[in-house]
Amino acid sequence: MSGRTEELKQAVCSAVAAMRDELLHISHAIHAEPELAFEEREAAALLVEALRCNGLEVTAGAHGLETAFATDFGPSDAPCVALLAEYDALPGIGHSCGHNLIATASVGAGLALAKLGTDLPGRVRVLGTPAEEHGCGKELMARAGAFEGVDAALMIHPASVNLASMPCIAMAELDVVYHGQASHAAALPERGLNALDAMVVGYQAVAALRQHIGRNERIHGIITDGGQAPNVVPERSAGHFYVRAAGFEPLEPLKQRVESCFRAGAQATGCEIEVHWGEADYRDILYNEPLAAAFQSNAEALGREFLPWDRLPPAVQGSTDLGNVSYRIPAIHPMLAAAPQHVTIHNAEFAKWAGSEMGDEAALDGAKALAMTTIDYFTDADLRERVRAVFQAASFA
Repeated sequence: MSGRTEELKQAVCSAVAAMRDELLHISHAIHAEPELAFEEREAAALLVEALRCNGLEVTAGAHGLETAFATDFGPSDAPCVALLAEYDALPGIGHSCGHNLIATASVGAGLALAKLGTDLPGRVRVLGTPAEEHGCGKELMARAGAFEGVDAALMIHPASVNLASMPCIAMAELDVVYHGQASHAAALPERGLNALDAMVVGYQAVAALRQHIGRNERIHGIITDGGQAPNVVPERSAGHFYVRAAGFEPLEPLKQRVESCFRAGAQATGCEIEVHWGEADYRDILYNEPLAAAFQSNAEALGREFLPWDRLPPAVQGSTDLGNVSYRIPAIHPMLAAAPQHVTIHNAEFAKWAGSEMGDEAALDGAKALAMTTIDYFTDADLRERVRAVFQAASFA
């Protein structure tokens, strides 16, 4: 590492430390007011204001999404790195995925890099990316040009261990609605077509299918409407489901098998069915080892110890729309411990840790490590070439 690179890294770390109170205010404010996908208005406004108050020009409602935002700064003829902020929450359990920490880390890294002024050796794009938990927001933004001119994309995700990348599989979202015929359930049941029965038949068919799918495949969901009163034959039922597979290629046939299960419910009961697949499917992540290794090295310099990849249980996996980005440009999605190892994401206990001192330190360390990795990418031509070569090899594999 050159002396100049080290000086720049020390400068951004000092900038994050100086902004500690400001950044933690952002994290805690988002955590206190969880907002669902596509509805993150308060969080987006808070983040936009933080960027503008630090002298940056920000486009709110960027790339076709009301709660997205974008800002670019740095020399236009230099390599460009995007820092991705997420800030949506989960229904009922708030920031149990810790997206308040993701937003704080990415915006904090962007602000620290901006404070380098004319010493910034590259171009930075900070993107507010809504709807990660539902809706595949990054894919929608990518289609609208959010990543044009970007050479690499970086973000962190909170977890209960430090990992160089998130184990990731592809995912599709499915909404199913059955339409039947209402009738008095006691007096005239023969005149009804039971939409709840249709859903139960479809759900049970999916449950049977689960015995005969691959070890990296998952099907799970909820019934969101099962009728209004026990003495009325339900004329409508609805459910929301996720279908996951190791990649896009095995995902498509699994989607068709799942859809067949739900159509069987309609055939069995005489109900009508609506099948609505999500506008975009989530892709698995193309792992970029050189870029992930650079991040890990920077995070280790902050005192973090990473769990070796081969010690991770094979069943631990999830889905993220960062995967869609990783198929367009080199991208990383490292995990930083924000909770003890026994606490897993997507439960209320993790939400508590996302607002704790341990969560605070993950956000601040994330901001520092993201900023330092961005500097590595800007100043190390060999790293850029290795990142590009790995990405191209994975893209054509």
